[in-house]
Amino acid sequence: MVNIGTVYTPTGLMCCSRLPHAAGRSDPAALRAAAMSPAAVWCAQHRLRFLLPALFLAPVLYFLLSPPSSPPFFSLPSSGELPPPGSWVIWAQRRLVEWRPCGWWRTAPTPAPTRRNGYLRIDCYGGLNQLRRDLCDGIGVARLLNATMVLPKFEVAAYWNESSGFADVFDVDYFIEQTRGYVEVVKDLPAEIVSKEPFKVDCSKRKGHFDYVEMVLPALLDHQYVSLTPAMNQRRDRNPSYAKASYCQGCYSALRLNKNVESKAVELLQAIPKPFLSLHLRFEPDMVAYSRCAYTGLSSKSLDSIEAARGEGRKILTGDAARLWRNRGKCPLTPSETAFILQALHIPTNTNIYLAAGDGLMELEGFTSVYKNIYTKSSLLTHEDFEKMHGNTKAALDYYVSVNSDAYIATFFGNMDKMVTAMRTMQGLQNTLVLSRRAFANYTASGLAGEQLAKALWDAHREGYIRGRGSALPEHCFCEFKL
Repeated sequence: MVNIGTVYTPTGLMCCSRLPHAAGRSDPAALRAAAMSPAAVWCAQHRLRFLLPALFLAPVLYFLLSPPSSPPFFSLPSSGELPPPGSWVIWAQRRLVEWRPCGWWRTAPTPAPTRRNGYLRIDCYGGLNQLRRDLCDGIGVARLLNATMVLPKFEVAAYWNESSGFADVFDVDYFIEQTRGYVEVVKDLPAEIVSKEPFKVDCSKRKGHFDYVEMVLPALLDHQYVSLTPAMNQRRDRNPSYAKASYCQGCYSALRLNKNVESKAVELLQAIPKPFLSLHLRFEPDMVAYSRCAYTGLSSKSLDSIEAARGEGRKILTGDAARLWRNRGKCPLTPSETAFILQALHIPTNTNIYLAAGDGLMELEGFTSVYKNIYTKSSLLTHEDFEKMHGNTKAALDYYVSVNSDAYIATFFGNMDKMVTAMRTMQGLQNTLVLSRRAFANYTASGLAGEQLAKALWDAHREGYIRGRGSALPEHCFCEFKL
């Protein structure tokens, strides 16, 4: 028999050696020794010298030649699995509790009375997510008053300087079908009412305790057709369970983008390199002016824009009032402050980030100088497509991408953030975080900076995340579940 093998010598690699067996020997060891050439003998004696380095080098070469893996900040521990000891990845922290949709409102709804008290139209004002907020409240009120709900009216001219309605953004038929059994919704009014103007009831400025049944039901019974602007701060917890269930179902299960908008949103989502983080960054002139907070180190252009948006009655706070206001977390984070906090949370600087933000964002270079892989709807969509879109449509794209992102971070817990975190919670997406402006303000006020400040911010956000406060949803549609 002939053995063919590769022989390593001190001078290099020899060709295959043919090693014939000798005959007539009774000692197997002697047979092998006699059959081996000097090179083969050397190889046998020194094989471990070359084998051991090869074993160590193999995984190193595999690691170097393999394609890069996904950034680590998206990794989450499996159910019951502890994160690696000393892990500094915010998403890998094992949570004690988390928000999930409550089960009670997703079961069969309480049947509404057959006889209705009239027709109710919800008049919604502002940007897309403010419109959604008013609409959600109105769905609960319609069930509370046992009213038939007419498709809502979106008043966006003052906000976007354009005209777009409910059907321009949302799927009407889907909305009607998904609210069936909770509240009746119709596209058209009956002939005896369609020619009437609705009786207007504006509750938007009302504060404190009031009752929709006492305030609105008499007008509904008298006029049979009422348009309602809901209160901004109503107490939904006082409503009966069937009204709460209608609110939750209508708000979180019945609102879907129409096919045209969703198609464009899917196109945008597919264009973003994966995995990616969606960041809702808020630092626009009107927002900063409204906050009444003072900032140092801003450019003269930003300061002029803030002053132009300030108007009467929005004077900058000073002294103790300014310090208390900032320490309560009322001042928006600047882009550079946001970048610092993300680094403190060990979000890699090469992370793909979709910037969900409107026009007029100030001091953006403070963020993009640190995080450079930035994508926006204006950079990913064609100029023609982008210019044709309504303001509500653009906001809907940001909403859709943020809901479906690998992770979502908000610098301000406004209307969009509440909607996005709620919808992500509905889908079980827990990589969601609202940055703590209060923690940042208090730590900087106490003199922390650099590594000390970064460590304190990490501890504060980690504590909030593991205790389920990473995405606050303080309403009855969502419940805390211990893990």
